[in-house]
Amino acid sequence: MFDFSLLLFPALIVVFLILAQSIKMVNEYERVVIFRLGRLSGVKGPGVFLIIPIVDKATKIDLRVVTIDIPKQAVITRDNVTVDVDAVVYYKVVEPGAAITQVENYRFATSTLSQTTLRDVLGQMELDELLSEREQINKQIQELLDAYTDPWGIKVTGVTIRDVSLPETMKRAIAKQAEAEREKRSRIILAEGESQAAQKMTEAASLYEGIPTAIKLRELQTLAEIAREKNLIVVTQFQALETGNIAAISQAISRRKDNQVEKISEGNQVEKKSEGK
Repeated sequence: MFDFSLLLFPALIVVFLILAQSIKMVNEYERVVIFRLGRLSGVKGPGVFLIIPIVDKATKIDLRVVTIDIPKQAVITRDNVTVDVDAVVYYKVVEPGAAITQVENYRFATSTLSQTTLRDVLGQMELDELLSEREQINKQIQELLDAYTDPWGIKVTGVTIRDVSLPETMKRAIAKQAEAEREKRSRIILAEGESQAAQKMTEAASLYEGIPTAIKLRELQTLAEIAREKNLIVVTQFQALETGNIAAISQAISRRKDNQVEKISEGNQVEKKSEGK
């Protein structure tokens, strides 16, 4: 009589192996695309699920954001300037089935497409736009990449231009341009200041013309400010006196001298009279 207990242990081993191949588990950020007999069966995960060994084929997909470091690309701008540009692209898989069935290698395809799109977009812009409008360029590249990779089940979440390397000759030219721009602004500011000062001086001259004494007070104030420097000798010349004022001053001085002479002569006469007595 045949002993079936001899087959029990090998059968248990076979069942254990089948279960080990059938039970699968993936993390929260992962999904598994199932192909059954070569046809797309569905997407499983996260957690524990079962597959049919030999019949089903499982491919694991990571749903986390992936970073692509685009190496330096030599780009010729629209104004024929050669620059080296490198960037960073962020994307993630939103449809695991499409990422497996619509493209052979979605990672390599996305990386290559990012480099091509970067060169195409920057080649349509001038150097000044490339240096001053990075946010707009990043958004434009992101929108184009997102539209291209949408059939692959990939979402491009961000693009950042990291560095723009210019030739040394172009750096010197930009430095000269910036210096000329600053010189232009300084001259404009100086001219505006001169214009405002001239306007205020015109208003002040009108006030001084109506009140001549004010200009004299201003002159005295200026002399007082200059006199603060004790090592200076200030010589002034009064040219604003009228002829009548000069004549009046001369007459007053001559009268004062005559009065002094009369007083001296009267004093001499009194002394002589006192001596005669």
